[in-house]
Amino acid sequence: MSNPLYDTLFGHHTGKPTQFIHLPDGKMITHDDFLHITARYANALTKLGMKAGDRVAVQIEKSPEAIAIYAACAQAGLVFLPLNTGYTPEEVGYFIGNSGARIFICDSAKAVSLKPNAQTSGAMLVTLDADGTGSFSDLAKTLPDSFATVDRTRDDLAALLYTSGTTGRSKGAMLTQNNLISNAQTLAKLWQFTADDILLHALPIFHTHGLFVAINTTLIAGGAMILLPKFNLDQIIAKLPKATTMMGVPTFYTRLLADPRFTGDLTRHMRLFTSGSAPLLAETHIQFEHRTGHRILERYGMTETNMTTSNPYDGERRAGTVGPALPGVEVKITDTKTGATLPDGEVGQLEVRGPNVFKGYWQMPEKTREELRQDGFFITGDLGLIDQYGYIQIVGRDKDLIISGGYNIYPKEVELVLDEQAGVLESAVIGLPHPDFGETALAVLVPKKDANPDIEAISENIAKSLARFKHPRKLVLLGELPRNTMGKVQKNVLRDQFKDIFAE
Repeated sequence: MSNPLYDTLFGHHTGKPTQFIHLPDGKMITHDDFLHITARYANALTKLGMKAGDRVAVQIEKSPEAIAIYAACAQAGLVFLPLNTGYTPEEVGYFIGNSGARIFICDSAKAVSLKPNAQTSGAMLVTLDADGTGSFSDLAKTLPDSFATVDRTRDDLAALLYTSGTTGRSKGAMLTQNNLISNAQTLAKLWQFTADDILLHALPIFHTHGLFVAINTTLIAGGAMILLPKFNLDQIIAKLPKATTMMGVPTFYTRLLADPRFTGDLTRHMRLFTSGSAPLLAETHIQFEHRTGHRILERYGMTETNMTTSNPYDGERRAGTVGPALPGVEVKITDTKTGATLPDGEVGQLEVRGPNVFKGYWQMPEKTREELRQDGFFITGDLGLIDQYGYIQIVGRDKDLIISGGYNIYPKEVELVLDEQAGVLESAVIGLPHPDFGETALAVLVPKKDANPDIEAISENIAKSLARFKHPRKLVLLGELPRNTMGKVQKNVLRDQFKDIFAE
């Protein structure tokens, strides 16, 4: 037997002194150096009593050591459970308890506040800090830097990632070795990653985007990464000349465009910029291309499916779309009530099937049956359409659909019109309770810098573009939209903030 995930991503680098991780201070870690750290960590996890299939919960800052924990879990046949560093002790307690994690690795600075929740949930707490110190690394240093890789199969569970949980308790998405391997192989080929690539990595690594898309794709191609703790404008601009690729979220690109140092000369050696985790404004696409000559490649995925679609590397990258389905992945648009497949051009729920799709929700068989059909199609909860070119457009979340007086209002359609209005940087349209219509639309507008959008003029312009029932009942100005760590607009926060605006 073998261990497909470890062998495919990590094992083939054994003994290679090739560049892998470049740190902000100029230090560099080779693939071989990294695998020696990984082996010590795998030995430490085993010494602490972990056996194949056990879950390891991790809430630590981004660092090479944090990536080595992921690799060590793969090598030892353990299930990796990364947690958002912003989660509170109470939230962490839920994740540990629900997953049944036997070990919880956290920063030493948070150990005192997190220990009671870890102990209550039955997990042993050890520490690992971003500088490589902590009780876990102290143990690892005493152990060999080689480890006999544990046999696993492609169907074995490799990771447990919890969804953001904007409605109800978070669900643990079970990702197999095959889910991760197949997606990395597809993306590396599609985006033409090679051993010559150097990825500028400023994403968090507790999320699919920064962890499995960025790191797995780089590993499988044998390339290197410039590992930044987080997005820092000065660091990004300083490191861009040394990179060939960059993966980001829309806010990365809007912040770069706002800085006069970000020029075509700074990016002339780059071959690829990708964006995901949240929709990219068409205006950002246009500005970025005008400034740099590069057209951002937008793609689409989610925790349960890894990456699902992508604009082409060679071919037209269409603003406002997330491209066709990836090779080997099936996507269809279905009626939200009947599940029947809809013709191209019609809006419905987006369903996905392929080797990238997770095996279900941890300890939630009923929820799994609700969202993962028997034929393998996963109901994403996103609403979209397939256009005449076969490109997919995401128009919003099913839960964000507004039904006003019996009419369906798709927020994205209204937002696209609002975003084009004078003085408007971006917008969010939400449904709120209304005494006459059941619910109605509210538009939240973020002004451009030093702009003062004319609300009356915008309302008049909307009337020229949209049917009356789609018009927002009110338009309000807000300094910025609330977002989560991956840049997604938190419409649930807006709904709570403005919930009584139509109550009068």
